[in-house]
Amino acid sequence: MDGVRDPRSIIDRRDLAVRLDQILEGEPDSAAARPALLTLFKQALADGRAEVRQRFEADHDGRGAAQGLSLLMDQLIRTLHELASVRVYPLANPSAAERLAVVAVGGYGRGELAPFSDIDVLFLIPYKVTPHGEQLVEYMLYMLWDMGLKVGQATRSVDECLRQAQGDMTIRTAMLEMRYLTGDSELFQTLRRRFAKELVTSTGVAFVEAKLAERDERHTRMGNSRYATEPNIKEGKGGLRDLHALYWIAKYLYQVDDIATLTERGVFTSREVLRFEKASAFIWTVRFMLHFVAGRAEERLSFDLQPEVSRRLGYRDHGAIQGVERLMKHYFLIAKSVGDLTRIFCAALESQHQRRSRLRLPGFRLFRQEIEGFPVDSDRLSVAGPEAFQKRPVDLLRVFEVAQRHEMDVHPMTMRYATQNLRLIGRELRADPEANRLFLEMLTSRQDPEATLRRLNEAGVFGRFVPDFGRVVAQMQYDMYHHYTVDEHTIFAIGILHRIEQGLLKDEVPIASDVVHKVLSRRVLYLAVLLHDIAKGRHGDHSDLGAEVALQLGPRLGLTPEETETVSWLVRYHLLMSNTAFKRDIDDIQTVLDFAGLVQSLERLRLLLVLTVADIRAVGPRTWNGWKAQLLRELYYRTEEQLAGGMITEGREARVKAAIDGLRAELSDWPEADLSAHMERGHASYWLSFDGKTHARHARLVRQAEAGAQDLSLETRIDQWRAVTEVTIYTADRHGLFADLAGAIAACGGNIVDARIFTLANNKALDTFWVQDADGGPFARPDRLARLSASVEQTLEGRPLPDLEQRGRSMPGRYSHFPVAPRVLIDNKLSANHTVIEVNGRDRPGLLYRLTRCLSDLNLQISSAKISTFGQRAVDVFYVKDQFGLKVESDLRLKSIRNGLMEVLGPETPGAAVSVRKDKDEATAAE
Repeated sequence: MDGVRDPRSIIDRRDLAVRLDQILEGEPDSAAARPALLTLFKQALADGRAEVRQRFEADHDGRGAAQGLSLLMDQLIRTLHELASVRVYPLANPSAAERLAVVAVGGYGRGELAPFSDIDVLFLIPYKVTPHGEQLVEYMLYMLWDMGLKVGQATRSVDECLRQAQGDMTIRTAMLEMRYLTGDSELFQTLRRRFAKELVTSTGVAFVEAKLAERDERHTRMGNSRYATEPNIKEGKGGLRDLHALYWIAKYLYQVDDIATLTERGVFTSREVLRFEKASAFIWTVRFMLHFVAGRAEERLSFDLQPEVSRRLGYRDHGAIQGVERLMKHYFLIAKSVGDLTRIFCAALESQHQRRSRLRLPGFRLFRQEIEGFPVDSDRLSVAGPEAFQKRPVDLLRVFEVAQRHEMDVHPMTMRYATQNLRLIGRELRADPEANRLFLEMLTSRQDPEATLRRLNEAGVFGRFVPDFGRVVAQMQYDMYHHYTVDEHTIFAIGILHRIEQGLLKDEVPIASDVVHKVLSRRVLYLAVLLHDIAKGRHGDHSDLGAEVALQLGPRLGLTPEETETVSWLVRYHLLMSNTAFKRDIDDIQTVLDFAGLVQSLERLRLLLVLTVADIRAVGPRTWNGWKAQLLRELYYRTEEQLAGGMITEGREARVKAAIDGLRAELSDWPEADLSAHMERGHASYWLSFDGKTHARHARLVRQAEAGAQDLSLETRIDQWRAVTEVTIYTADRHGLFADLAGAIAACGGNIVDARIFTLANNKALDTFWVQDADGGPFARPDRLARLSASVEQTLEGRPLPDLEQRGRSMPGRYSHFPVAPRVLIDNKLSANHTVIEVNGRDRPGLLYRLTRCLSDLNLQISSAKISTFGQRAVDVFYVKDQFGLKVESDLRLKSIRNGLMEVLGPETPGAAVSVRKDKDEATAAE
């Protein structure tokens, strides 16, 4: 705090004391004068905070602002203590027992305060608190509380402080940073000396272990990734608390008050100290702005706050990268730097204090001193020193490959040396066949490629050896769908692919776990997963741009021309399978034919399936579910049949017959008259849309409804495997029925993920909806299912659902900050019998109801719907016909459809688009 510029502009303690005297001279009774005194302190606090904020907004110096607020608090507490001890409760001849020291502890003791931080204060006494001491403490605390401050306080003797610090690591850490404020300085020095002698001197190793364990637990609690797109900048991995942990350990072991002193101890180089200072300064700056924008003690840099924080800190759009993405990339690079510093620091501790690795591998043979030319140090692969890489640059890759092959960790000092020698990775090394062989071996290894690639990335080697990957390191995508940075997502995806190949996900992705062993080239598959998002953040379609990168990198890594072409195709079309499964009606023959026409071979189909599964699962928690798995599985099987020579178009009648025969087998106990009556109700499209067991359930539902002359029959079936609840409704058909049913389901909180709509030959509707809850699980709670049934009945009786329109207009606050351009795409070539309408817009409750109501009002018949959400974006696809059962061909009619749907989506924003597709070749996959 000695470096705080012009401290008297923040608070002038002398002036404050003079004004206190003036108040007390006018009103000698301190109790009567308290309101005026409190007003003066409040004003001083407000003025000081305003000055600190004004300075921060001018210079964006977060650490300087933190020190400024701490100085402000120091002076207020000192003045308050003087007021209490000299003017309010004076004591002419205090005894030794009535001594009192006021001590700052915790973060405040370090001399740093955020705008809404607690003020942690220790009132230090020699023995037991005396009545006079109790009066002083009480007066100060009530004044601080009445000033609106959050105070963490304790009143303890020296012995009590030491006793509690002995058994509580949190108290010990807070005391480690204690700082004298005012009162009896000798009492404070006694505590400080005894703390160092009785606790710190003999418990260094225990303290380090406790802090590292505490850090690991905190990381786990916060998601264990420094690349989560809504990071907690204080407690998260790579955040401020990690820097604090380094400082605490350094202070405990080396008795330093300044991290720069660690250069003298051989822990950090001067360059690494500079990295520490830069990281601390940046995080403090972001933290201050985050508090000011949120207006509270907010430590999570959430999506809704990121745009304003970035704007106020001066981050502007640059090319294809938004200003908010530039801020977050800066943050993630800093978080990575914090990880580097932590690794370096721990390696120095281990070396200097002869500590064994906390990650020691069980069963490792300790007598081995060297492996393939690399020394073994504390069970981990090492190098002789930084000059080792200078003599043989290829070892920058080889050391990681050898460690992977022998299932070892890489020593932190080796990681440090690698980072210090990144300049050695240039064109010559990138062109070296041996270096490229080593990289491909690591990528495709059967021994945990994810861990090895993450080490390469942490050391900086990955991004230097593959510069295109370096461009996406710490690259964030500003949306609510992607949970990690591009590089972290990619490495996760490699890990998931490895687990699929090892059979570890067999229960969740059985088909991918089977076909992964049928692909002809593992190298193609692993490289495609590595490159599928390599061009994110550039101008243009990242799939097309990534395909170009693949054409350049494949030959360099030693792939054949055929393998390179396949990798390029996979990268270009890596979204094709998910978009087809989730946004198209795969019961429509044309959908499968078009998809198969693009895929063209069983090898590509297998590769694409595994790539798609790995990609989706790596997006984030709860992104993958059984419903998505089922859709991909169905598309895979139908395309496999087509590519293997199955006659999809010619075999339609045979498939219908097979479905009816399957129903006969399921209902073998039914009279023939009942079977025949039910079979006459169904059309070919119905028989081809479900399996035999589902047909049988429908038949029983229909027969029961017809026998009881029921106006409405509703059946729910919870499908845990696909993570959905199947809702089947049988009722009289009428125009707009689908919209009404969608509204009824939305009104009770259901999220429709797919739908099949059929009108049987008896003019009854047999509609099936697959419904999830807000968390992506089956809509299964009994109370919710009861509400759903009542809501459907209420709707079909013509009674309104009063809250539906309001819910439809409401928009979650976190979503409102994401730009989602409304878009309507109309295609008459994707289906042989239907016009396909794709609607993109911001997701919100009741959106499907409003869209389907619009289509019904336009006299369109909805045959089926595919409902998808990607974070804040809803993508709903409808297969429709006009009132005559034909495709919609009129340009005027198409325009009216577009205008109506755009009105539902909301006002157009820059980038809003509408397209009427004439050619199937023009259809492109959109994320």
